[in-house]
Amino acid sequence: MSKSNQVSKTQSSSLSSITRLKETRVLTFCGMMGALALILSYVATIKIGQFIRIGFSGLPGQIIDYLFGPWIGAVFAGTMDIVKWFVNGDGEFFFGFTVTAIVAAIIYGLFLYNKPLKISNVILSQLLVKLFCNIGLNTLWLKMLYNQAVLAILPGRIISNAVMLPIDCFIMFAMLKVIGKIIRPHFQNY
Repeated sequence: MSKSNQVSKTQSSSLSSITRLKETRVLTFCGMMGALALILSYVATIKIGQFIRIGFSGLPGQIIDYLFGPWIGAVFAGTMDIVKWFVNGDGEFFFGFTVTAIVAAIIYGLFLYNKPLKISNVILSQLLVKLFCNIGLNTLWLKMLYNQAVLAILPGRIISNAVMLPIDCFIMFAMLKVIGKIIRPHFQNY
């Protein structure tokens, strides 16, 4: 099969994966991952000041991105961002953070969905999300919301993302390795 055929096949399977939301087991699994994300947002989030949060409530979303692709992942991420805000009621709702969550899910899905799990894909996806979404977009949203000087909040955000990059890569790779062996076979396309 030529490289262009492989690319178009991957793109079409990625786009058509959204139809899997009609499957009861996919919706049920997404609901369970959503519940887990809510629990993790309560018990596994560390706040450092007003602008830095370190947490693991994104892990269930990464599982969704890996299993079902970027588009179901984007729907899941956008929905969970809004649901977490309603449940936690932490601060003002700002749609920019929802956009960031959606973009991050698309990045993870593009690097992980229907591909062999490689550490290089995990590192690249984590690096892109940290640079573009966490440091770039979220810093912009914080500037717009709180009118803080970007140069005042950027160093702390860069340091926290740099510290978390190897940790997040390790956790994501190890988690998806297990998910790939135990859960992924139950969701293979028929």
